[in-house]
Amino acid sequence: MHSQSTKRKFYTVSEGILSASKYCAYQDRCQSEVRTYLQGRDLTPDEIEEVIAELISDDFINEQRFADSFVRGKFNLKKWGRIKIKNALYAKQVAEPCIIEALSQIEEDHYKHTLRDIAEKKAREKGGFPLSLENKNKLFRLLLSRGFENEYITEILNTLQQTNQK
Repeated sequence: MHSQSTKRKFYTVSEGILSASKYCAYQDRCQSEVRTYLQGRDLTPDEIEEVIAELISDDFINEQRFADSFVRGKFNLKKWGRIKIKNALYAKQVAEPCIIEALSQIEEDHYKHTLRDIAEKKAREKGGFPLSLENKNKLFRLLLSRGFENEYITEILNTLQQTNQK
């Protein structure tokens, strides 16, 4: 009887480059995502690094482009704050200078406006203004979990509370 063969494919370096270039062409990827992808292709660590070096030289992998794209998507689509975005990029092992540069592209006014919009929407869901202390604390924790900074949250909630008490 035959033992079941595994579904894993053994790649050569050139096959790894071709496969990973298709993987990167679909959407921007960081080195750690490509490294994980290639580990599933049974390449040795040295072969993986060779493939990654080739993909970087061919501009299939560009950490700054990845960080910029990641920040745009998470802020504009998911409405994440800077802290959550930064932590996610660190988890993907993106270099700190790339993270700082990408985060600097979020305009301060747009950032605060987004935070205010989220806070107003969630406050209306909790019964509107004035917020009870319990609901204000819940809203604060929600905004904190979205990755917004303490001082911005406090400022926005106090402003909304004062504006809506008049």
